[in-house]
Amino acid sequence: MKILLLWDIDGTLTNSGGASRRALTAALLKQFGISGLLDDIDFAGRTDRWIIRQIFAKFGVPPTEENFTGYSEAYLGLLPAEMHTPQARVFPGARDLVEAAGRRPGVAQGLLTGNFRRGAEVKLSHHGLWRHFPFGAFGDDSEFRNELGPHGLRRARETHGVDFHPSRVWVIGDTPHDVACARAIGANCLAVATGRHSAADLAGSRPTAVMSDLADSQAFWNIIDTPSPA
Repeated sequence: MKILLLWDIDGTLTNSGGASRRALTAALLKQFGISGLLDDIDFAGRTDRWIIRQIFAKFGVPPTEENFTGYSEAYLGLLPAEMHTPQARVFPGARDLVEAAGRRPGVAQGLLTGNFRRGAEVKLSHHGLWRHFPFGAFGDDSEFRNELGPHGLRRARETHGVDFHPSRVWVIGDTPHDVACARAIGANCLAVATGRHSAADLAGSRPTAVMSDLADSQAFWNIIDTPSPA
C-alpha cells in the first residue's frame, strides 16, 4: 500500500520572509485605500481566506464576496515581487526530502496548505519546488483548515487511483492546526518545529511524531516507514 505525504508550506518546507504579510498589507492599500499593520494577526496554520476575514474585521471592510475576490486578486498579484527577499528560503533538508519522496517506490506526495493555490504555486515556484506536487488541498477549498483533508485525499485518489488508508497518510506541518487537520481525517501527523512553535509546544497537541527540523532524512523516513495502527 502506498504512503501519502501531505505537506504544509509556510513554516514547514519554506520561510517566505514575510512576503505574504507584506503583500496583504500592500493589497489593503491598493484595493481599499487602507494603510495599517497586520502584525497582530496570527497567520500560522490558518487559511488565506480566514486571514483575510480577520483583516476585514480589523479594518471594518464588509466581508462580501466581491471584497474577498478583489482583495485576494490584489494580494496574489503583489505576492511574486515580495518573494524576492534574502529571507525567503527552503528549510534545511526539506528540498532533499521532497525530491527523494518523488523517487521513492510506494510514496505519493501532495500539498495540504492554507495558501490559495496560486499563492502556493508562487511560493514554491520561487524555490523550484512546485513541480514536485501534482495535487493538493488549498485555501481555495475551504476557509477552515480542518475541512481541507478530504480534498487532499480525493485529489490523491484521482491522481494515483489509490484509496489511501488513514494509517498510511501523513500530514506534515509546523502548527497545532496541522495536527488537528490530520486528526480530522484520521491521519498521522509529523509536527516539525521549524515554524513559530517549539517541539515541546507541538508535542502538547499530540501529533504522531515530532522533529526539530527536517535535516535528518534517515530519522524522517524511519518515522514515515513505521506502520501505524489501522
